[in-house]
Amino acid sequence: MEDEQNFLDISGGRLTLQRRYYSPSCREFCLSCPRLSLRSLTTVTCTVWLVAYGLFTLCEVMAGRPLPANSMILSAAIFITLLGLLGYLHFVKIDQETLLIIDSLGIQMTSSYSSGKESTIFIEMSKVKDVVINEAIYMQKVIYYLCILLKDPIEPHGISQVVPVFQSAKPRLDCLIEVYRSCQEILAHQKATSTSP
Repeated sequence: MEDEQNFLDISGGRLTLQRRYYSPSCREFCLSCPRLSLRSLTTVTCTVWLVAYGLFTLCEVMAGRPLPANSMILSAAIFITLLGLLGYLHFVKIDQETLLIIDSLGIQMTSSYSSGKESTIFIEMSKVKDVVINEAIYMQKVIYYLCILLKDPIEPHGISQVVPVFQSAKPRLDCLIEVYRSCQEILAHQKATSTSP
């Protein structure tokens, strides 16, 4: 079973949450951000190129030289802009974040970048203590985020690490509650099956 619902991020941007229910013990949550628009990409690129051309022209006029046909400044500006754009698409812009929780195996978090690159983290269920909604102060306001608490191997009631989920999308509390409830159902199912004889 699959359903889709729209939410907002902390800045008011649109997010889409896709929920896939494979079984009572396995669910997947995909949080998608709008893709990078070609209009905004073109606007930024043209602005950088026009500023570089203006600086080049200003430097040449101030030096009292005629404008040459081949300019190193313009070539460098175009090259740097293209490298910056590729770096942004490959290392920064995340289009989709996925949380897959299976009660007998663990939790897998996947981030899909605009360039097609994917980054995956897997946490074994034996290391998971709980999934909670935490709060933090971010840019002079309180935000909420979903996180996974990992058990401390030395102290059984302690927490060794807090792993945040959906770091790039930064969904609002209403979206986090939907994911949190489903995670708690699976964790309860896992505890019930592990304690039964």
